[in-house]
Amino acid sequence: MDQNRNLFVAVAVSALFMLGWWKFFAEPQQIKAEQMHKAQVAAQQKQTPKPAEAPTTVAPPPGITQPQSVALSRTAALKQGGARIAIDTPTLKGSLLLKGARFDDLKLKNYHTTVDPKSPNIDLLAPSGSENPYFAQFGWSPAERTVIVPDDKTQWTQTAGTTLTPGHPVTLTWDNGHGLIFTRTIAVDDQYMFTVNDSVKQTAGGKITLYPHALVVRDGVPKTDKNFVTYLLHEGFVGVGQGRLKDKTYKDYDKEDAQPLTFDSTGGWLGITDKYWMAAVVPPQNEQFNGAFRATPWGAAKSYQANYILGARNLQPGGTVAVTHKLFAGAKVVATLRHYEKTQSIEMFDYATDWGWFWMFTRPLFWVLDQIFKLVGNFGIAIIVATIFLRLLLYPMANHQFKSMGKMKKLQPQMELIKKKYADDQQKQQQEMMELFKREKANPVAGCLPMLIQFPILFAFYKVQVVTIEMFHAPFWGWIKDLSAPDPTTYANLFGLLPYSVPTDIPYVGFLLHVGLWPILMGITQWVQMKMNPSATDPVQQKMFALMPLIFTFMFAAFPAGLVIYYTWNNLLSMAQQGYMMKKEGVEIHLFNNLPWLKKLFGRKEPA
Repeated sequence: MDQNRNLFVAVAVSALFMLGWWKFFAEPQQIKAEQMHKAQVAAQQKQTPKPAEAPTTVAPPPGITQPQSVALSRTAALKQGGARIAIDTPTLKGSLLLKGARFDDLKLKNYHTTVDPKSPNIDLLAPSGSENPYFAQFGWSPAERTVIVPDDKTQWTQTAGTTLTPGHPVTLTWDNGHGLIFTRTIAVDDQYMFTVNDSVKQTAGGKITLYPHALVVRDGVPKTDKNFVTYLLHEGFVGVGQGRLKDKTYKDYDKEDAQPLTFDSTGGWLGITDKYWMAAVVPPQNEQFNGAFRATPWGAAKSYQANYILGARNLQPGGTVAVTHKLFAGAKVVATLRHYEKTQSIEMFDYATDWGWFWMFTRPLFWVLDQIFKLVGNFGIAIIVATIFLRLLLYPMANHQFKSMGKMKKLQPQMELIKKKYADDQQKQQQEMMELFKREKANPVAGCLPMLIQFPILFAFYKVQVVTIEMFHAPFWGWIKDLSAPDPTTYANLFGLLPYSVPTDIPYVGFLLHVGLWPILMGITQWVQMKMNPSATDPVQQKMFALMPLIFTFMFAAFPAGLVIYYTWNNLLSMAQQGYMMKKEGVEIHLFNNLPWLKKLFGRKEPA
């Protein structure tokens, strides 16, 4: 059994490892966490009387408007709604629509559409009438329909404050004309969290029951670049309830009979997320709520709504009821999410970042990269340094792998003799092989474990590169201005030396033309590393493995440059370590034998 067969064994064992990990570790841990959460909720409910039940039939107003035949520009859509309150923070700029007290106009000051700092800021929330409205809203749902409460058409009055800035809240009021006065005070911090304090005072009438609610709405699915690289990314609904991550994609609601996802929880949050930014509403964390993800028709598309409704507030004559909501609207900066999770006790808030199945690798890897970045100031250098640390961490295991490979290479001639001698008796051949391995104390699958470890590490690097906003527009050296994007160079115009650009929309071959310098370097290192091993005896395997570096070069050309840099650097370190161990074990390095021209140039000359 040679190194090529080890590769196939590694893939199979890797799949078994993933299934076993899920079955015997992840799933039991998840069930245990759910049971603990339920026990905590039950204990809390015993101590605190449950508020008047909020029946699921009492749903927040949909907040949906039908699309216009022609979508307005953002500027025109902002003008048609009426009066607004300006919002200005170190990280956000925009406005709050007084009609409906709707958060529907926010831009991210620190992020731009391209790597050019003069390019437009990223649009986060968008008003009705624009191409893809995206907004958040808070309100009250009455137990009786005869009670008039604020809705989308309510014109609030600004009674305090001017521009909404950190440390300078604004206050809105509205009188329903039937004995209820609604007051809303909105504050914002210097990052991305809004605090909405709602209160209702009754000046006349009898007992009234109201249910506070909050919602995030996105009309239509935003246009994003979708390819096999981003296929595993989650965009759509996201939240936490019952101690578990709750997520649904837009595609989950493509079918007309798709049912809403509803859940009850004490503590948690919910919203709608893109890859790098999110709008999410956060209820009081010590109060039970009913959350829901749902989609309804919106012209030819659909309107997606994440909402929660809290328990009843019983308003007595002359009394006042109140509630405090939170709204996160901004970039999913990991440190910021964790800050809110810790300081405001928002359960699992950093799970807004799509860490993926291998979160036990992805989260620590990001932490390591982030710590190194704080020291060196460049995420590309941080990737290289982290790769060195990983190689050092796996050094004993890799050495064991290379020693096993060395033994297998030494036994190669004897294995070939056994194959020829018992070519017609496979059972006897396998018995003799096992006797040979036992006699020489060689393990043909001992070299598989390091390869198994590489799969989740490579996937973790992929996830970190693609989903963490810290990598967004993060530069490296030279032509790499964005580690989260593919290498922008292409061999088709000699990496920019020829005075023309290469279109990407040429049918079938457009993507094949966009292969940058870093993917080519990665392919070369993989090819050289493969040549350090003896060729496979099977002609079919020889051809397949000869094509692998070329296939990987074109495939990885579409991946983030940071991932390609990691893979290239890891190949170089592996080659150096493998060469050292092969020389130490007295195993011939087949690189020169496979490349006679290289041996002629750099090999040792035999004495005359």
